[in-house]
Amino acid sequence: MTQTTQAAAAAVPETPSPRKPRIHRAWFVAAVTFVTIIGAAAFRSLPGLLIDPLHQDFGWSRGTISAAVSINLALYGLTAPFAAALMDRFGIRRVVAVALTVIAVGSGLTVWMTAAWQLMLCWGLLVGLGSGSMALAFAATVTNRWFTERRGLVTGILTAASASGQLIFLPVLSWMVEKHDWRPAAVTVALAALAVVPFVWLLLRDHPADVGLKPYGAKEFVPKPEPVPGAARRAVGVLFKAARTGPFWLLAGTFAICGASTNGLIQTHFVPAAHDAHMPVQAAASLLAVIGVFDVVGTIASGWFTDRFDARRLLATYYALRGVSLLFLPMLLAPSVHPPMLFFIVFYGLDWVATVPPTVALCREQYGEDSAIVFGWVLASHQVGAALVAFLGGVARDAFGSYDMVWYFSGALCAAAALMALVIRRKQTVPPTVAAVA
Repeated sequence: MTQTTQAAAAAVPETPSPRKPRIHRAWFVAAVTFVTIIGAAAFRSLPGLLIDPLHQDFGWSRGTISAAVSINLALYGLTAPFAAALMDRFGIRRVVAVALTVIAVGSGLTVWMTAAWQLMLCWGLLVGLGSGSMALAFAATVTNRWFTERRGLVTGILTAASASGQLIFLPVLSWMVEKHDWRPAAVTVALAALAVVPFVWLLLRDHPADVGLKPYGAKEFVPKPEPVPGAARRAVGVLFKAARTGPFWLLAGTFAICGASTNGLIQTHFVPAAHDAHMPVQAAASLLAVIGVFDVVGTIASGWFTDRFDARRLLATYYALRGVSLLFLPMLLAPSVHPPMLFFIVFYGLDWVATVPPTVALCREQYGEDSAIVFGWVLASHQVGAALVAFLGGVARDAFGSYDMVWYFSGALCAAAALMALVIRRKQTVPPTVAAVA
């Protein structure tokens, strides 16, 4: 018996212990969210490629076409806070699946349009509403629910998904537009959005409690909150509450300038501006795709920085560098791609949406549980800024025959955003005496 007991005791240390690091379900949810945003990002690659083809096919002015794009961009932002509230009411999975379907319908219907109002209805209204529900407020909601640690990094990764979608689809769509027609490109966008719906429905979960887990990094189990009725009322109520604070207006103002200098300016007007300089459309579209490559790197790095450094100073640095680069762009546009242009593309790519992780972090710091909805409203300002510049950029091109004034004006706006970011006051979440004791 003694030998048996000793043998059993000796065998105990050799039994497998559950020390293997198990991948938390939150990372799978983040992966599905990443793929979902990539699918929805396909439509964002198309507007800048359509301005010249639609102008040639239908004779519509660039200002008219840009107006449809501006409606899309504005609704992309204005829908986001309501979508965040709807996710609290009906769940992430349902809202996202419906949004992708609406994007597919809106993009698919454009192949039969014959009038400008139909472009505004399909591409402006339907795709704008669907994409707004897939906006960065979606990423913020997933991050807030599933993670308590690594939030900055996850926000950066999910933000980079949009750039990855641009990277994947932009070269393909530009080839379709140039070699075939713009209609196959629109159908491709519709199919890409539909293809993601099954992944969302089968794999995405609304809350860690749905699968009996704690959020990643949480010390205690977090029960799933009850559905919040009155999504629209809550979204508007959060807006009025946040609007009484100074940081909200500073965050909204800086993010409006972010949208003006990215989605509204470069994404919408870079390809036609490069074409004005006699650069081939495919070459210009490929440069935008390169922006997407470095955007992934820059955004993930920004998330890492946000976990470690003052978000306000990060924002100020990003906007200041972006403004300087825009001032040089008119001198870089040429019939062929040369090293200074490549440097601009790499630099702008690294800075493209690096502003998102620190902006989300500041919203979380200032507004706590309401931060996803507040960020939705801040994102709305981003898209309003994008919409204004998308429209005014087309008008300026029609009026002056070039985009030079638009580049210079946007560079000045970025300088103003850098100053605004530094003015944001930090919220004291822990009393100084307690912090000193800790």
